[in-house]
Amino acid sequence: MKYTHIVLAVAVLLGIIGLFNSMYVVTEREQAFITRFGKIQGTPKTNPGLYWKAPFVDKVLRFESRILEWDGHPSESTTKDKRFIAIDTYGRWRISDPKIFFEKVKDEAFAQSRLDDILDGATRTAISKYDLVEVVRSKQREAVVEGNATDDQGQQLQVFEIGRQAISQDIFETSKEKVKEYGIELLDFQFKRINYAPKVQAEIFKRMIAERKKIAEEFRSKGMGDAAEIEGQRLRELDTIESAATLREKEIQGQADADAAKIYAEAYSQSPEAEEFYKFIKTMETYKETLSQKDLLILSTKSEFFNYLRAVKPAPEPEGQ
Repeated sequence: MKYTHIVLAVAVLLGIIGLFNSMYVVTEREQAFITRFGKIQGTPKTNPGLYWKAPFVDKVLRFESRILEWDGHPSESTTKDKRFIAIDTYGRWRISDPKIFFEKVKDEAFAQSRLDDILDGATRTAISKYDLVEVVRSKQREAVVEGNATDDQGQQLQVFEIGRQAISQDIFETSKEKVKEYGIELLDFQFKRINYAPKVQAEIFKRMIAERKKIAEEFRSKGMGDAAEIEGQRLRELDTIESAATLREKEIQGQADADAAKIYAEAYSQSPEAEEFYKFIKTMETYKETLSQKDLLILSTKSEFFNYLRAVKPAPEPEGQ
């Protein structure tokens, strides 16, 4: 009786274990299918939920249903016009058919390796078919610099026909068909970075610097020419203003002299005494302006300059001296 209870307990325990082993859950972020002795059973389960399987003999294989990232390895390539450039790319993909994916690539690590081969190869092939200007530019630009507008190589801005976006789309379409056979759906492909290869960057930078110096020198020369023109215009305008001011000054001075002469003439005509007084005042002013205590003049007594000095009587000496 005792052994019966033990067997029953073991049977119940095994039944519970078998029940739990026969169930599996597929979440929203994954997809799964069953294998039995290495062979795929049924169709993949892509919808989330609870599913059943044969206990102990069936194995659940799970794969991501979310969008996965592919980051390409930076590599060097040559354009159609023989320019060496370094390219870095990235893409997005997902597992579209878990059954084919398992049969062809087994896991995500091997899938990444296959994407490296396919996308890198397609990128190199596409780059080699186009000139550098087609790879690095995606839209037409108008020159905004006066004179000879230049791009990063110091050359005239070129008009392109395809452009980087169209090239990346071409790579995407080509690679999309190739990865389908691995149960993979390619969702996006883009250029992350395009740059000159390190071994030619120094030469390119020297050319860029030389071209920028040339443009800067043109601006300086033009600025100096404009400055000289402005300075010449300023001097001409200054001369014109000074000439006009001098002319106006002479006109005013001449008019003042004429008015003064008129006043003097009117004063002279009033009486001889007024004319004589005016001569006396002007003579005194002349003495004051031309003579000082340290000056010594030798004049003839008949000199007109000595007339008023001759007419002055000496002051009487004080009494008692």
